[in-house]
Amino acid sequence: MILDVEGRKLSLGHKQTKPNPWDVYEKEFAVDTTHESKVSEIIEKGAIINFNDDISAFSPARHLEKKDGSKLEQGESAQFIVIEFSKEFKRVVVSHLQTHNDSSQETVDEEKVKEKKSKKETVDEEKVKEKKSKKETVDEEKVKEKKSKKKDEK
Repeated sequence: MILDVEGRKLSLGHKQTKPNPWDVYEKEFAVDTTHESKVSEIIEKGAIINFNDDISAFSPARHLEKKDGSKLEQGESAQFIVIEFSKEFKRVVVSHLQTHNDSSQETVDEEKVKEKKSKKETVDEEKVKEKKSKKETVDEEKVKEKKSKKKDEK
């Protein structure tokens, strides 16, 4: 309700009588929260997932993959993780793929870190060995030079 006393106007709006449901959804559908729903519609670039009468989410096609590698189909019920929420643009993006890929992805990341450390240690060890080898070669050459100088002096 807007009241303009000087202009003698009173404005009423239907939307102003109800609280904004996106304020509630902002908490309920926060990023990384998990929800179960059915795939309502398959479209070219993904799928529409209806959580209730007011809120629908988009799931990109690559995020519709199940554990067995197949894609979710219309009418199938599944778990979805919210990967993006925008109250301003009234947009929710969800992923089914991340419900079963998160733990394995962490494992893969940990293995990559270990592999990098292992490679670095191997490279470092090789560098140390190479330096020692060069130093020993240089030391041997110096010894040979000294011996040849001593022979020349005699």
